Amino acid sequence: MAIAAATWPSLLAHNVSPSPTFWNQALAFFLWALFAGTCMWARPVWPGRAAWPVGVALLVLAACAAWSWGPGGLPSTLALSALATLAAALLLLAAGAAAPAAERLHSDAPGATRETLFTAFAWAWLVAGLFNVVVALVQVFAPGLPDGIWLAASGIPGRAVGNLRQPNHLSSLLLWSCIATVALLELRQLGRRWAALALAAFVFGVVLTASRTGLVSVLLLALWGLADRRLSRPARLLLVLSPLAYAASWWGMAQWAQLSQHSFGGTARLAEADISGSRFGIWKNTWALIQAHPWTGVGFGEFNFAWTLTPFPGRPTAFFDHTHNLPLQLAVELGLPLATLVMALLLWGLGQAARAAWTVADADASTAQRAAVLVVVMIGLHSLLEYPLWYSYFLLPTAWAFGFALRGPGAAARPSTRGLAVAAWLLAAGAVFSVWDYSRVVSIFSSTPGAPPLEQRIADGQRSVFFGHHADYAAVTSRAQSTDPAHDFDRTTHYLLDSRLMMTWAQALATQGRLDEARYLSARLKEFGKEDAEDFFDACLDAPAASGAAASAPPFQCSPPAQPHSWRSYVPR
Repeated sequence: MAIAAATWPSLLAHNVSPSPTFWNQALAFFLWALFAGTCMWARPVWPGRAAWPVGVALLVLAACAAWSWGPGGLPSTLALSALATLAAALLLLAAGAAAPAAERLHSDAPGATRETLFTAFAWAWLVAGLFNVVVALVQVFAPGLPDGIWLAASGIPGRAVGNLRQPNHLSSLLLWSCIATVALLELRQLGRRWAALALAAFVFGVVLTASRTGLVSVLLLALWGLADRRLSRPARLLLVLSPLAYAASWWGMAQWAQLSQHSFGGTARLAEADISGSRFGIWKNTWALIQAHPWTGVGFGEFNFAWTLTPFPGRPTAFFDHTHNLPLQLAVELGLPLATLVMALLLWGLGQAARAAWTVADADASTAQRAAVLVVVMIGLHSLLEYPLWYSYFLLPTAWAFGFALRGPGAAARPSTRGLAVAAWLLAAGAVFSVWDYSRVVSIFSSTPGAPPLEQRIADGQRSVFFGHHADYAAVTSRAQSTDPAHDFDRTTHYLLDSRLMMTWAQALATQGRLDEARYLSARLKEFGKEDAEDFFDACLDAPAASGAAASAPPFQCSPPAQPHSWRSYVPR
Protein backbone atom coordinates (compact mmCIF):
# COMPACT_ATOMS: atom_id res chain seq x y z
CA MET A 1 0.00 0.00 0.00
CA ALA A 2 2.83 2.40 0.80
CA ILE A 3 4.56 1.79 -2.52
CA ALA A 4 1.29 2.33 -4.39
CA ALA A 5 0.51 5.53 -2.46
CA ALA A 6 3.96 7.05 -3.08
CA THR A 7 4.49 5.82 -6.63
CA TRP A 8 1.24 5.81 -8.56
CA PRO A 9 0.25 9.48 -8.07
CA SER A 10 3.74 10.60 -9.10
CA LEU A 11 3.74 8.46 -12.25
CA LEU A 12 0.28 9.27 -13.56
CA ALA A 13 0.87 11.46 -16.62
CA HIS A 14 -2.64 11.63 -18.04
CA ASN A 15 -4.80 14.56 -16.98
CA VAL A 16 -7.66 16.51 -18.45
CA SER A 17 -8.73 20.13 -18.20
CA PRO A 18 -9.36 22.20 -16.22
CA SER A 19 -6.84 20.93 -13.60
CA PRO A 20 -3.43 19.57 -14.67
CA THR A 21 -2.90 17.66 -11.40
CA PHE A 22 -6.38 16.60 -10.28
CA TRP A 23 -6.01 12.89 -11.13
CA ASN A 24 -2.68 12.77 -9.30
CA GLN A 25 -4.14 14.41 -6.22
CA ALA A 26 -7.32 12.33 -6.17
CA LEU A 27 -5.25 9.15 -6.50
CA ALA A 28 -3.04 10.33 -3.62
CA PHE A 29 -6.11 10.93 -1.45
CA PHE A 30 -7.45 7.49 -2.23
CA LEU A 31 -4.23 5.51 -1.73
CA TRP A 32 -2.91 7.32 1.35
CA ALA A 33 -6.34 6.93 2.95
CA LEU A 34 -6.23 3.18 2.27
CA PHE A 35 -2.68 3.03 3.67
CA ALA A 36 -3.76 4.84 6.83
CA GLY A 37 -6.89 2.74 7.25
CA THR A 38 -5.00 -0.51 6.77
CA CYS A 39 -2.32 0.44 9.30
CA MET A 40 -4.81 1.55 11.94
CA TRP A 41 -7.07 -1.46 11.49
CA ALA A 42 -4.16 -3.87 11.90
CA ARG A 43 -3.22 -2.72 15.39
CA PRO A 44 -5.68 -0.06 16.49
CA VAL A 45 -4.39 2.28 19.18
CA TRP A 46 -5.27 5.86 19.95
CA PRO A 47 -2.59 8.28 18.78
CA GLY A 48 -2.45 9.90 22.22
CA ARG A 49 -1.63 13.54 22.86
CA ALA A 50 1.86 13.74 21.34
CA ALA A 51 0.61 15.15 18.03
CA TRP A 52 -1.69 17.76 19.52
CA PRO A 53 0.36 20.89 18.51
CA VAL A 54 0.20 20.00 14.82
CA GLY A 55 -3.40 18.83 15.14
CA VAL A 56 -4.43 22.12 16.72
CA ALA A 57 -2.63 24.03 13.94
CA LEU A 58 -4.66 22.12 11.33
CA LEU A 59 -7.87 22.81 13.25
CA VAL A 60 -7.07 26.53 13.38
CA LEU A 61 -6.59 26.52 9.62
CA ALA A 62 -9.91 24.70 9.19
CA ALA A 63 -11.66 27.29 11.37
CA CYS A 64 -10.13 30.08 9.26
CA ALA A 65 -11.32 28.40 6.06
CA ALA A 66 -14.84 28.09 7.50
CA TRP A 67 -14.80 31.74 8.58
CA SER A 68 -13.58 32.89 5.16
CA TRP A 69 -16.46 30.94 3.63
CA GLY A 70 -19.17 32.13 6.05
CA PRO A 71 -18.76 35.83 6.84
CA GLY A 72 -16.13 36.20 4.10
CA GLY A 73 -16.37 35.85 0.36
CA LEU A 74 -14.65 32.51 -0.24
CA PRO A 75 -16.95 30.36 -2.42
CA SER A 76 -18.32 27.12 -1.01
CA THR A 77 -16.50 25.02 -3.61
CA LEU A 78 -13.08 26.33 -2.57
CA ALA A 79 -13.91 26.27 1.14
CA LEU A 80 -15.16 22.68 1.04
CA SER A 81 -12.07 21.58 -0.91
CA ALA A 82 -9.84 23.20 1.73
CA LEU A 83 -11.79 21.70 4.62
CA ALA A 84 -11.71 18.22 3.08
CA THR A 85 -7.95 18.49 2.50
CA LEU A 86 -7.30 19.67 6.06
CA ALA A 87 -9.46 16.84 7.42
CA ALA A 88 -7.43 14.35 5.38
CA ALA A 89 -4.17 15.81 6.72
CA LEU A 90 -5.49 15.56 10.28
CA LEU A 91 -6.42 11.92 9.70
CA LEU A 92 -2.98 11.05 8.26
CA LEU A 93 -1.35 12.84 11.18
CA ALA A 94 -3.38 10.66 13.56
CA ALA A 95 -2.50 7.55 11.55
CA GLY A 96 1.21 8.29 11.85
CA ALA A 97 0.91 8.99 15.56
CA ALA A 98 -1.12 5.79 16.02
CA ALA A 99 1.71 3.61 14.70
CA PRO A 100 1.91 0.67 17.12
CA ALA A 101 3.87 1.34 20.27
CA ALA A 102 3.39 -2.26 21.39
CA GLU A 103 5.66 -5.21 20.65
CA ARG A 104 4.20 -6.16 17.31
CA LEU A 105 1.93 -4.92 14.58
CA HIS A 106 -0.04 -8.05 13.76
CA SER A 107 -0.89 -10.84 16.15
CA ASP A 108 0.34 -13.36 13.56
CA ALA A 109 3.52 -11.46 12.60
CA PRO A 110 5.99 -11.56 15.51
CA GLY A 111 8.53 -8.78 15.52
CA ALA A 112 6.60 -6.50 13.16
CA THR A 113 7.12 -3.24 15.07
CA ARG A 114 6.31 0.36 14.27
CA GLU A 115 9.69 0.48 12.52
CA THR A 116 8.18 -2.00 10.07
CA LEU A 117 5.70 0.67 9.07
CA PHE A 118 8.40 3.25 8.51
CA THR A 119 10.47 0.72 6.57
CA ALA A 120 7.51 0.27 4.23
CA PHE A 121 7.19 4.07 3.99
CA ALA A 122 10.89 4.38 3.14
CA TRP A 123 10.81 1.60 0.53
CA ALA A 124 7.85 3.36 -1.05
CA TRP A 125 9.81 6.56 -1.63
CA LEU A 126 12.88 4.70 -2.84
CA VAL A 127 10.79 2.86 -5.43
CA ALA A 128 8.98 6.07 -6.39
CA GLY A 129 12.32 7.82 -6.78
CA LEU A 130 13.75 5.13 -9.06
CA PHE A 131 10.75 5.27 -11.39
CA ASN A 132 10.87 9.07 -11.46
CA VAL A 133 14.59 9.08 -12.26
CA VAL A 134 13.78 6.96 -15.33
CA VAL A 135 11.12 9.49 -16.37
CA ALA A 136 13.61 12.33 -15.85
CA LEU A 137 16.24 10.61 -17.98
CA VAL A 138 13.77 10.15 -20.84
CA GLN A 139 12.61 13.78 -20.66
CA VAL A 140 16.14 15.16 -20.86
CA PHE A 141 17.98 12.65 -23.07
CA ALA A 142 15.10 11.51 -25.31
CA PRO A 143 12.69 14.49 -25.31
CA GLY A 144 10.89 13.27 -28.42
CA LEU A 145 9.83 9.99 -26.82
CA PRO A 146 7.17 11.11 -24.25
CA ASP A 147 3.64 10.83 -25.60
CA GLY A 148 1.85 12.86 -22.91
CA ILE A 149 -0.21 9.83 -21.88
CA TRP A 150 2.31 7.47 -20.25
CA LEU A 151 5.19 9.91 -20.09
CA ALA A 152 4.72 13.66 -19.80
CA ALA A 153 6.73 15.82 -22.15
CA SER A 154 8.82 18.51 -20.51
CA GLY A 155 7.66 22.00 -21.36
CA ILE A 156 11.07 23.38 -20.31
CA PRO A 157 13.89 22.44 -22.72
CA GLY A 158 16.68 20.51 -21.03
CA ARG A 159 14.92 20.15 -17.67
CA ALA A 160 13.21 17.16 -16.12
CA VAL A 161 9.71 17.82 -14.79
CA GLY A 162 8.54 14.26 -14.09
CA ASN A 163 5.00 13.15 -14.75
CA LEU A 164 3.88 15.75 -12.21
CA ARG A 165 5.07 18.30 -14.81
CA GLN A 166 6.84 20.52 -12.28
CA PRO A 167 10.63 20.40 -11.77
CA ASN A 168 10.35 21.53 -8.16
CA HIS A 169 7.88 18.75 -7.38
CA LEU A 170 10.18 16.17 -8.93
CA SER A 171 13.07 17.60 -6.92
CA SER A 172 11.09 17.36 -3.67
CA LEU A 173 10.17 13.75 -4.37
CA LEU A 174 13.75 12.74 -5.17
CA LEU A 175 15.08 14.36 -2.01
CA TRP A 176 12.58 12.32 0.01
CA SER A 177 13.98 9.32 -1.84
CA CYS A 178 17.47 10.30 -0.66
CA ILE A 179 16.29 10.38 2.96
CA ALA A 180 14.54 7.02 2.49
CA THR A 181 17.72 5.49 1.07
CA VAL A 182 19.78 6.53 4.09
CA ALA A 183 17.06 5.25 6.46
CA LEU A 184 16.99 1.84 4.73
CA LEU A 185 20.79 1.64 4.88
CA GLU A 186 20.69 2.34 8.61
CA LEU A 187 17.87 -0.16 9.15
CA ARG A 188 19.96 -2.82 7.35
CA GLN A 189 17.38 -3.15 4.58
CA LEU A 190 19.75 -1.96 1.86
CA GLY A 191 23.41 -2.75 1.21
CA ARG A 192 26.02 -0.02 1.08
CA ARG A 193 26.70 -0.34 -2.66
CA TRP A 194 23.03 -0.26 -3.56
CA ALA A 195 22.48 2.69 -1.23
CA ALA A 196 25.38 4.58 -2.83
CA LEU A 197 24.07 3.88 -6.34
CA ALA A 198 20.51 4.88 -5.41
CA LEU A 199 21.63 8.09 -3.71
CA ALA A 200 23.82 9.02 -6.69
CA ALA A 201 20.89 8.40 -9.05
CA PHE A 202 18.56 10.58 -6.99
CA VAL A 203 21.07 13.43 -6.74
CA PHE A 204 21.61 13.21 -10.51
CA GLY A 205 17.82 13.39 -10.94
CA VAL A 206 17.76 16.57 -8.83
CA VAL A 207 20.42 18.05 -11.13
CA LEU A 208 18.23 17.24 -14.15
CA THR A 209 15.42 19.31 -12.62
CA ALA A 210 17.77 22.33 -12.30
CA SER A 211 15.75 23.28 -9.23
CA ARG A 212 17.35 25.92 -7.02
CA THR A 213 15.37 24.57 -4.08
CA GLY A 214 16.85 21.17 -4.84
CA LEU A 215 20.38 22.56 -4.68
CA VAL A 216 19.74 24.05 -1.23
CA SER A 217 18.23 20.77 -0.07
CA VAL A 218 21.25 18.74 -1.17
CA LEU A 219 23.28 20.97 1.14
CA LEU A 220 20.80 20.08 3.89
CA LEU A 221 21.58 16.39 3.29
CA ALA A 222 25.26 17.13 3.87
CA LEU A 223 24.41 19.07 7.02
CA TRP A 224 22.47 16.04 8.27
CA GLY A 225 25.50 13.86 7.69
CA LEU A 226 27.77 16.28 9.55
CA ALA A 227 25.49 16.88 12.52
CA ASP A 228 23.92 13.46 13.18
CA ARG A 229 26.54 11.45 15.02
CA ARG A 230 24.11 8.55 15.54
CA LEU A 231 24.36 7.70 11.85
CA SER A 232 26.82 5.02 10.79
CA ARG A 233 30.04 6.08 9.10
CA PRO A 234 28.96 4.89 5.61
CA ALA A 235 25.66 6.78 5.87
CA ARG A 236 27.39 9.97 7.03
CA LEU A 237 29.95 9.67 4.24
CA LEU A 238 27.25 9.30 1.59
CA LEU A 239 25.38 12.34 2.89
CA VAL A 240 28.47 14.52 3.15
CA LEU A 241 29.52 13.58 -0.37
CA SER A 242 26.09 14.35 -1.89
CA PRO A 243 26.97 18.02 -2.74
CA LEU A 244 30.11 16.77 -4.50
CA ALA A 245 27.98 14.29 -6.46
CA TYR A 246 25.66 17.19 -7.32
CA ALA A 247 28.55 19.37 -8.51
CA ALA A 248 30.07 16.53 -10.57
CA SER A 249 26.69 15.75 -12.16
CA TRP A 250 26.11 19.41 -12.99
CA TRP A 251 29.56 19.72 -14.60
CA GLY A 252 29.02 16.52 -16.54
CA MET A 253 25.66 17.69 -17.86
CA ALA A 254 27.10 21.05 -18.87
CA GLN A 255 29.91 19.33 -20.78
CA TRP A 256 27.50 16.91 -22.43
CA ALA A 257 25.24 19.74 -23.53
CA GLN A 258 28.17 21.66 -25.02
CA LEU A 259 29.63 18.70 -26.88
CA SER A 260 26.34 17.29 -28.15
CA GLN A 261 24.66 20.61 -28.91
CA HIS A 262 21.78 19.63 -26.64
CA SER A 263 20.05 21.81 -24.09
CA PHE A 264 20.69 21.57 -20.35
CA GLY A 265 18.19 23.56 -18.32
CA GLY A 266 20.70 24.25 -15.58
CA THR A 267 22.73 26.50 -17.89
CA ALA A 268 19.67 28.62 -18.62
CA ARG A 269 18.93 28.84 -14.89
CA LEU A 270 22.40 30.24 -14.20
CA ALA A 271 21.87 32.89 -16.89
CA GLU A 272 18.61 34.16 -15.40
CA ALA A 273 18.79 37.75 -14.19
CA ASP A 274 16.28 37.19 -11.37
CA ILE A 275 17.65 34.37 -9.25
CA SER A 276 14.46 34.37 -7.17
CA GLY A 277 12.14 33.59 -10.08
CA SER A 278 9.97 36.66 -9.22
CA ARG A 279 9.80 35.56 -5.58
CA PHE A 280 11.42 38.74 -4.28
CA GLY A 281 8.77 40.77 -6.08
CA ILE A 282 5.84 38.71 -4.80
CA TRP A 283 7.26 38.73 -1.26
CA LYS A 284 7.52 42.54 -1.40
CA ASN A 285 3.90 42.80 -2.51
CA THR A 286 2.84 40.30 0.13
CA TRP A 287 4.53 42.30 2.87
CA ALA A 288 2.64 45.40 1.70
CA LEU A 289 -0.65 43.47 1.97
CA ILE A 290 0.32 42.26 5.45
CA GLN A 291 0.99 45.84 6.52
CA ALA A 292 -2.42 46.85 5.17
CA HIS A 293 -4.21 43.95 6.93
CA PRO A 294 -1.99 43.00 9.91
CA TRP A 295 -4.65 41.68 12.28
CA THR A 296 -7.13 39.68 10.25
CA GLY A 297 -5.36 39.22 6.92
CA VAL A 298 -7.18 39.13 3.60
CA GLY A 299 -8.94 35.85 4.39
CA PHE A 300 -8.09 32.19 3.95
CA GLY A 301 -7.72 31.37 0.24
CA GLU A 302 -8.04 35.01 -0.83
CA PHE A 303 -4.41 35.96 -1.54
CA ASN A 304 -4.72 35.91 -5.33
CA PHE A 305 -7.97 37.91 -5.24
CA ALA A 306 -6.59 40.60 -2.90
CA TRP A 307 -3.16 40.80 -4.55
CA THR A 308 -4.50 41.03 -8.10
CA LEU A 309 -7.01 43.77 -7.20
CA THR A 310 -4.51 45.89 -5.25
CA PRO A 311 -2.37 48.43 -7.17
CA PHE A 312 1.23 47.24 -7.42
CA PRO A 313 3.13 49.11 -10.15
CA GLY A 314 6.08 46.99 -11.22
CA ARG A 315 4.44 43.83 -9.90
CA PRO A 316 5.55 40.35 -11.08
CA THR A 317 3.78 39.69 -14.35
CA ALA A 318 2.74 36.08 -13.60
CA PHE A 319 -0.64 35.43 -12.01
CA PHE A 320 0.44 34.16 -8.60
CA ASP A 321 -2.06 32.26 -6.48
CA HIS A 322 0.46 31.69 -3.68
CA THR A 323 3.26 33.66 -2.04
CA HIS A 324 5.77 30.78 -2.40
CA ASN A 325 6.54 31.04 1.30
CA LEU A 326 4.50 29.29 3.99
CA PRO A 327 4.90 31.84 6.84
CA LEU A 328 4.11 34.73 4.49
CA GLN A 329 1.10 32.87 3.08
CA LEU A 330 -0.30 32.35 6.57
CA ALA A 331 0.45 35.94 7.59
CA VAL A 332 -1.21 37.55 4.58
CA GLU A 333 -4.32 35.36 4.70
CA LEU A 334 -4.85 34.83 8.44
CA GLY A 335 -3.26 37.95 9.90
CA LEU A 336 -0.16 38.10 12.08
CA PRO A 337 -1.69 36.83 15.36
CA LEU A 338 -3.18 33.62 13.93
CA ALA A 339 -0.25 33.07 11.58
CA THR A 340 2.14 33.33 14.51
CA LEU A 341 0.02 30.86 16.47
CA VAL A 342 -0.05 28.32 13.63
CA MET A 343 3.68 28.59 12.93
CA ALA A 344 4.48 28.37 16.65
CA LEU A 345 2.42 25.18 16.95
CA LEU A 346 4.09 23.62 13.90
CA LEU A 347 7.59 24.53 15.12
CA TRP A 348 6.75 23.32 18.61
CA GLY A 349 5.64 20.00 17.18
CA LEU A 350 8.79 19.78 15.07
CA GLY A 351 10.94 20.51 18.10
CA GLN A 352 9.14 17.85 20.11
CA ALA A 353 9.61 15.35 17.30
CA ALA A 354 13.32 16.14 16.98
CA ARG A 355 13.89 15.85 20.72
CA ALA A 356 12.10 12.51 20.83
CA ALA A 357 13.97 11.18 17.80
CA TRP A 358 17.42 12.05 19.08
CA THR A 359 16.83 10.74 22.62
CA VAL A 360 15.33 7.32 21.81
CA ALA A 361 17.69 4.62 23.07
CA ASP A 362 16.76 1.90 20.56
CA ALA A 363 18.88 2.36 17.42
CA ASP A 364 16.26 1.26 14.86
CA ALA A 365 13.48 3.24 16.50
CA SER A 366 15.70 6.32 16.60
CA THR A 367 16.67 5.88 12.93
CA ALA A 368 13.03 5.67 11.84
CA GLN A 369 12.03 8.73 13.84
CA ARG A 370 15.01 10.83 12.77
CA ALA A 371 14.34 10.02 9.12
CA ALA A 372 10.68 10.97 9.62
CA VAL A 373 11.79 14.30 11.09
CA LEU A 374 14.04 14.88 8.06
CA VAL A 375 11.10 14.18 5.73
CA VAL A 376 9.18 16.98 7.45
CA VAL A 377 12.18 19.33 7.59
CA MET A 378 12.94 18.83 3.90
CA ILE A 379 9.42 19.65 2.73
CA GLY A 380 9.34 22.50 5.25
CA LEU A 381 12.45 23.96 3.64
CA HIS A 382 10.81 23.67 0.23
CA SER A 383 7.76 25.44 1.66
CA LEU A 384 9.90 28.54 2.23
CA LEU A 385 10.42 28.83 -1.53
CA GLU A 386 7.50 26.87 -3.01
CA TYR A 387 4.10 25.57 -1.91
CA PRO A 388 4.31 21.74 -2.09
CA LEU A 389 1.94 21.29 0.86
CA TRP A 390 -0.90 22.61 -1.29
CA TYR A 391 -0.73 19.29 -3.19
CA SER A 392 -2.13 16.16 -1.58
CA TYR A 393 0.66 13.91 -2.85
CA PHE A 394 3.05 15.88 -0.59
CA LEU A 395 0.72 17.02 2.19
CA LEU A 396 -0.64 13.61 3.18
CA PRO A 397 2.67 11.72 3.47
CA THR A 398 4.12 14.74 5.30
CA ALA A 399 1.26 14.57 7.81
CA TRP A 400 1.82 10.84 8.32
CA ALA A 401 5.59 11.30 8.81
CA PHE A 402 4.97 14.19 11.23
CA GLY A 403 2.62 12.07 13.30
CA PHE A 404 5.05 9.15 13.25
CA ALA A 405 7.91 11.37 14.42
CA LEU A 406 5.83 12.79 17.26
CA ARG A 407 4.91 9.41 18.70
CA GLY A 408 7.66 7.91 20.82
CA PRO A 409 8.02 4.12 20.61
CA GLY A 410 7.46 3.76 24.33
CA ALA A 411 4.42 6.01 24.49
CA ALA A 412 1.47 4.61 26.33
CA ALA A 413 -1.44 3.56 24.17
CA ARG A 414 -4.85 2.15 24.73
CA PRO A 415 -7.04 0.19 22.30
CA SER A 416 -9.41 2.19 20.14
CA THR A 417 -12.66 1.29 18.45
CA ARG A 418 -11.03 1.34 15.01
CA GLY A 419 -12.95 4.53 14.37
CA LEU A 420 -9.93 6.19 12.78
CA ALA A 421 -9.59 3.31 10.31
CA VAL A 422 -13.22 3.67 9.33
CA ALA A 423 -12.71 7.42 8.91
CA ALA A 424 -9.74 6.73 6.62
CA TRP A 425 -11.83 4.44 4.43
CA LEU A 426 -14.54 7.08 4.30
CA LEU A 427 -11.86 9.49 3.08
CA ALA A 428 -11.02 7.00 0.33
CA ALA A 429 -14.69 6.90 -0.62
CA GLY A 430 -14.68 10.71 -0.66
CA ALA A 431 -11.80 10.61 -3.14
CA VAL A 432 -13.89 8.41 -5.42
CA PHE A 433 -16.78 10.88 -5.11
CA SER A 434 -14.46 13.76 -6.03
CA VAL A 435 -13.54 11.96 -9.27
CA TRP A 436 -17.20 11.73 -10.22
CA ASP A 437 -17.73 15.33 -9.14
CA TYR A 438 -14.79 16.44 -11.28
CA SER A 439 -16.17 14.63 -14.32
CA ARG A 440 -19.10 17.06 -14.27
CA VAL A 441 -16.80 19.94 -15.21
CA VAL A 442 -14.48 17.90 -17.45
CA SER A 443 -17.33 17.48 -19.92
CA ILE A 444 -17.42 21.26 -20.34
CA PHE A 445 -13.81 21.50 -21.51
CA SER A 446 -13.62 18.27 -23.54
CA SER A 447 -16.91 17.43 -25.19
CA THR A 448 -17.53 14.11 -26.87
CA PRO A 449 -19.78 13.20 -29.81
CA GLY A 450 -23.39 13.19 -28.69
CA ALA A 451 -22.70 15.35 -25.64
CA PRO A 452 -25.43 17.74 -24.47
CA PRO A 453 -25.25 21.40 -25.51
CA LEU A 454 -22.60 23.57 -23.85
CA GLU A 455 -25.17 25.48 -21.80
CA GLN A 456 -26.51 22.24 -20.32
CA ARG A 457 -23.01 20.96 -19.52
CA ILE A 458 -22.13 24.23 -17.84
CA ALA A 459 -25.31 24.17 -15.77
CA ASP A 460 -24.53 20.64 -14.63
CA GLY A 461 -20.95 21.59 -13.82
CA GLN A 462 -22.09 24.55 -11.75
CA ARG A 463 -23.79 22.09 -9.40
CA SER A 464 -20.45 20.42 -8.67
CA VAL A 465 -19.64 20.36 -4.95
CA PHE A 466 -15.89 21.00 -5.26
CA PHE A 467 -15.39 22.29 -8.79
CA GLY A 468 -18.36 24.51 -9.63
CA HIS A 469 -16.09 27.56 -9.97
CA HIS A 470 -14.52 25.97 -13.08
CA ALA A 471 -17.97 25.77 -14.65
CA ASP A 472 -18.54 29.42 -13.76
CA TYR A 473 -15.31 30.30 -15.58
CA ALA A 474 -16.55 28.52 -18.69
CA ALA A 475 -19.91 30.28 -18.38
CA VAL A 476 -18.52 33.81 -18.25
CA THR A 477 -15.71 33.36 -20.78
CA SER A 478 -17.70 31.40 -23.37
CA ARG A 479 -20.53 33.95 -23.24
CA ALA A 480 -23.03 31.15 -22.82
CA GLN A 481 -26.50 32.32 -21.88
CA SER A 482 -26.45 33.05 -18.17
CA THR A 483 -29.15 32.01 -15.72
CA ASP A 484 -27.86 34.32 -12.97
CA PRO A 485 -25.89 37.24 -14.47
CA ALA A 486 -25.76 39.12 -11.16
CA HIS A 487 -23.67 36.33 -9.59
CA ASP A 488 -21.74 34.94 -12.56
CA PHE A 489 -18.40 36.10 -11.19
CA ASP A 490 -18.97 35.45 -7.48
CA ARG A 491 -17.10 32.12 -7.39
CA THR A 492 -14.68 31.88 -10.29
CA THR A 493 -12.91 35.18 -9.53
CA HIS A 494 -11.75 33.75 -6.18
CA TYR A 495 -9.96 30.79 -7.77
CA LEU A 496 -7.42 32.47 -10.06
CA LEU A 497 -7.80 35.79 -11.83
CA ASP A 498 -6.23 35.69 -15.29
CA SER A 499 -6.34 38.01 -18.31
CA ARG A 500 -9.36 36.41 -19.95
CA LEU A 501 -11.40 36.44 -16.77
CA MET A 502 -10.44 40.00 -15.83
CA MET A 503 -11.36 41.34 -19.29
CA THR A 504 -14.71 39.57 -19.23
CA TRP A 505 -15.39 40.74 -15.68
CA ALA A 506 -14.54 44.35 -16.53
CA GLN A 507 -16.88 44.26 -19.53
CA ALA A 508 -19.65 42.82 -17.36
CA LEU A 509 -19.17 45.58 -14.77
CA ALA A 510 -19.32 48.22 -17.51
CA THR A 511 -22.51 46.68 -18.87
CA GLN A 512 -24.04 46.92 -15.39
CA GLY A 513 -23.20 50.63 -15.27
CA ARG A 514 -20.34 50.19 -12.79
CA LEU A 515 -17.93 52.00 -15.09
CA ASP A 516 -15.46 53.23 -12.49
CA GLU A 517 -15.09 49.74 -11.02
CA ALA A 518 -14.55 48.41 -14.55
CA ARG A 519 -11.83 51.05 -15.15
CA TYR A 520 -10.12 50.14 -11.85
CA LEU A 521 -10.15 46.45 -12.79
CA SER A 522 -8.75 47.26 -16.22
CA ALA A 523 -5.97 49.30 -14.64
CA ARG A 524 -4.98 46.29 -12.52
CA LEU A 525 -4.92 44.08 -15.61
CA LYS A 526 -2.73 46.60 -17.43
CA GLU A 527 -0.10 46.30 -14.67
CA PHE A 528 0.56 42.70 -15.71
CA GLY A 529 1.46 43.64 -19.30
CA LYS A 530 0.06 40.41 -20.72
CA GLU A 531 0.16 39.76 -24.46
CA ASP A 532 -3.30 38.21 -24.44
CA ALA A 533 -4.70 41.53 -23.15
CA GLU A 534 -3.12 43.66 -25.89
CA ASP A 535 -6.20 43.64 -28.11
CA PHE A 536 -8.28 44.75 -25.14
CA PHE A 537 -6.14 47.86 -24.72
CA ASP A 538 -5.43 48.37 -28.43
CA ALA A 539 -9.03 49.58 -28.69
CA CYS A 540 -7.80 52.75 -26.99
CA LEU A 541 -5.37 53.40 -29.85
CA ASP A 542 -8.17 53.06 -32.39
CA ALA A 543 -10.61 55.21 -30.43
CA PRO A 544 -11.28 58.59 -32.15
CA ALA A 545 -10.10 61.68 -30.34
CA ALA A 546 -12.86 63.59 -28.65
CA SER A 547 -13.95 66.59 -30.74
CA GLY A 548 -17.22 68.17 -29.99
CA ALA A 549 -20.31 66.94 -28.27
CA ALA A 550 -21.08 64.37 -30.95
CA ALA A 551 -17.84 62.52 -30.43
CA SER A 552 -18.30 59.05 -29.02
CA ALA A 553 -16.75 58.29 -25.64
CA PRO A 554 -13.64 56.10 -25.68
CA PRO A 555 -13.95 52.55 -24.30
CA PHE A 556 -14.01 52.38 -20.51
CA GLN A 557 -10.61 50.69 -20.31
CA CYS A 558 -9.00 53.76 -21.87
CA SER A 559 -9.68 55.99 -18.87
CA PRO A 560 -8.25 55.74 -15.36
CA PRO A 561 -10.70 55.25 -12.49
CA ALA A 562 -12.09 58.46 -11.01
CA GLN A 563 -11.50 57.23 -7.48
CA PRO A 564 -9.48 54.46 -5.78
CA HIS A 565 -11.24 51.20 -4.99
CA SER A 566 -10.44 48.42 -2.54
CA TRP A 567 -10.32 44.76 -3.42
CA ARG A 568 -12.96 44.29 -0.73
CA SER A 569 -15.46 46.26 -2.82
CA TYR A 570 -15.35 43.41 -5.34
CA VAL A 571 -16.20 40.72 -2.78
CA PRO A 572 -19.77 39.49 -3.37
CA ARG A 573 -22.17 40.59 -0.67
